[in-house]
Amino acid sequence: MSNSVAEPVRSAATKPLVAPEWLADRLSEPDLLVLDIRSVVDGGGRQAYEAGHIPGAIHTDYVNDGWRVTKGMASGLLPDPAALADLLSRIGLTPRQHAIIVSAGTTAGDFSAAARVYWTLKIAGHDKTSILSGGMLAWGRDATRPIEAGPAPVNPPSPPYPIKLAPELRADVGAVERAIADQTAVLLDSRATNFFEGGAKSPQALRPGRLPGAVQLDHVMAFDPAVMALKPKSELETLFAAVPATPVINYCNTGHQAATNWFVLSEVLGRPGVSLYD
Repeated sequence: MSNSVAEPVRSAATKPLVAPEWLADRLSEPDLLVLDIRSVVDGGGRQAYEAGHIPGAIHTDYVNDGWRVTKGMASGLLPDPAALADLLSRIGLTPRQHAIIVSAGTTAGDFSAAARVYWTLKIAGHDKTSILSGGMLAWGRDATRPIEAGPAPVNPPSPPYPIKLAPELRADVGAVERAIADQTAVLLDSRATNFFEGGAKSPQALRPGRLPGAVQLDHVMAFDPAVMALKPKSELETLFAAVPATPVINYCNTGHQAATNWFVLSEVLGRPGVSLYD
């Protein structure tokens, strides 16, 4: 795991990324909740989960279980507090638990899904949250690590989760408008160049192009395809050094890809004033 920014020798209570070795040593801890977020879009969904998952993990589909909602033409939005509390209750999450998010680990998009779930838990007030570096792919590289098959256990939902929103993590339309008008924040576009330059358009967008004054850093640049994980912290520091040290609003088409850049800037590099425009 030398190419990963996960550091298994340190406490994960404050670490955004944990290595498979760290998790393997702690699977029996009662306050650990492993969330397998594989969906039919990225990782095979429940069928893949039932074919093989980390022992004790529960399955919650990133695409179908309400982690992002649609209002009008806007898709990928944060659920309202009531819906968010219901979602966290259904997965059995309680404030005392340490949530470990597990994606398929096969693409940069898988990591974006994990980063978006991480952001959602953090904005809901659940700070005990980490991402498994490399996802299921990394877990399965060591044949001695256990994998179980079959459906998830049927557990009763937890009491309604006490949502305590952290609004500073989210940028709304007003914040984006102010950033455009007053240059009060950097608008960081995490999309590929053809989208940034207007040569391609997402179905969710009315028009091609970018927000006025935006700068680009394609989210895939933070990802190392050789190990299917984020690049080492030193490389991320160099890559993101071009982003001015001011408030940063990360955006893409639906707040999915932008979650990777938000995660790197806010959680790995520890920059203040970093938000996500969902």
